[in-house]
Amino acid sequence: MTHDHPQPDPLLPPTPSRSEAPDLTRSPFESDTFTSATFVTVGRGPYLALAAVWLLTRAGMLLLLARDDLGIGGVGREVGLYQYWYGKFAEGTFPPGDVTWQYPPGAGLVIMSPGILPWLSYFQAFVTLTLLADAVVSVALARADSARLTHGAWIWVGGLPLLLHLPLARYDVQTTALAVLALLALGARRTAAHQLGGALAGIGAMVKVWPALALIGTPRGRTTREAWTAAAVTALALLATLALFFSDALGFLRQQGSRGIQIESLGGTALAVARATGAWPGRVEFRYGAFEYAGPYVSSIGHLALLLTVIAFGWLLLWRLAAHRWTPATPLDAALAAVLLFTVTSRVISPQYMIWLLGLAAVCLTSRDTVMRPVALLLLPAAALSSLAYPVLYDEVVAGTPTGLTVMVLRNGLLLAAALLAARRLWTSTTGGPPAA
Repeated sequence: MTHDHPQPDPLLPPTPSRSEAPDLTRSPFESDTFTSATFVTVGRGPYLALAAVWLLTRAGMLLLLARDDLGIGGVGREVGLYQYWYGKFAEGTFPPGDVTWQYPPGAGLVIMSPGILPWLSYFQAFVTLTLLADAVVSVALARADSARLTHGAWIWVGGLPLLLHLPLARYDVQTTALAVLALLALGARRTAAHQLGGALAGIGAMVKVWPALALIGTPRGRTTREAWTAAAVTALALLATLALFFSDALGFLRQQGSRGIQIESLGGTALAVARATGAWPGRVEFRYGAFEYAGPYVSSIGHLALLLTVIAFGWLLLWRLAAHRWTPATPLDAALAAVLLFTVTSRVISPQYMIWLLGLAAVCLTSRDTVMRPVALLLLPAAALSSLAYPVLYDEVVAGTPTGLTVMVLRNGLLLAAALLAARRLWTSTTGGPPAA
C-alpha cells in the first residue's frame, strides 16, 4: 500500500528545517519582509499612506505654530527677523552690522523668496514655501525609494514632526531640500545629472555652507570632476551676482568669527555639567541671537572646537584617499557622516540642525546598500530630545537645572554616538577587504 506525500510547490520558497538556526546577525531593515511588505499594500497604497501621514502631521505642526505657546513659546519670532532682513534687502544691502546675520549671502535668496507670493503676508508666504520645500523632499525621497517605500521617505515624513513646529519657522527645510536633491541627482549616470547635483550643492553652500559636504563622497573620476566643477562655478557665479547687486555681502564672516560656545553644543553641555558640580563659575549670556556661556576657559573650549573641526575635515580627506570600495550608497553615507562630524564639533548646535541630519539620513535609507541604518535610528530620539530642549524645556536648559541638563546630555550623547558610529561604518565599509572590481 502506497501513501502519497504532498510535494513542495516550486513557486514557494523552501521551508527552513528545524535544524537551521535563524540568522540573528542581520538587521531587520535588511529583511525582504520589512523592505517590501511592511508598509506596502497594493497599487498606490504606500503613496496614499505617506501622503495621509504627511497631511496629518503637517496640519498638527501648523496648529502648533499658530498657537506658538509650547514651552517658552515664540518659535515663530524668527520669521519676524527674516522679515526685517527682507526690508534690508529691499534697500539693496545685506544687514549691515547686524550681529544676528551670520549666514552666507545665498541665504538672502531664501529670505527674499516670500516676495513671490505678494497676496500673502510675509509670515504666511514663508510658511507656505517651507511646506512646499518639505513636500518636494517627500516626493523626491518616495520616488527614489519607490520599489520599497519603507525607509527614506518615512524617516523624513515621520521624523520631521518630532521637532514640532520649529521646521516651519526656519529656512533649514529649504536648505536641506537642496542637499537632498543634489545627492539624488548624483546617483544618476548622466553627466547632466552630476552637473545638476553639483550646482544644487553649490547653491546650498551659498545658503548655509554645509550642503557642500554633499559632494564629499562622490566617486573618483568623472563624477567628482563634473559635480565639483559645477558646484564651484555655480557658487562663484551666485556670489558675484549678489555682491554686484547688494552691498556688504561678506559681512556675515565678522559675526560668525565672534561666536562663543552656545549652550546646546557639546562644549556647552560640558560647561553646564562643570557649572552644576561647582567646578566652573561661568554664566549664561544672550549674544549673537543665542544663549552662550561666558567665563573662564570658554575661549579655550572654542579653540578646541575649531581644532576638532579641522581634525574632522582631515579625517574626511584621509578617508577619501583610503577608500577603494564604492557602492551606490557611499556618497549618501559620506554626506551624513561628514555633516554629523561637523555638527558635533561645532560651537553651535541649534535645534534646526536636526532638520539637516534627518534629511540626509532619509536619503541614505533610500538605498539598500547604505550602512547608516543604525545611525538613522539614533537620530530619531535625538530629534525628539531636541524639541524637549527647545522650546518645551528651554527655560530649564538655560538655567542648567537637573532636568534641562539631563535632556542636553542625552541629546548630545546620542549625536556624538551617531557621529562616531557613522564615521566607523563609513570607514569599514569602504576601506576593508580587497578593492572592488
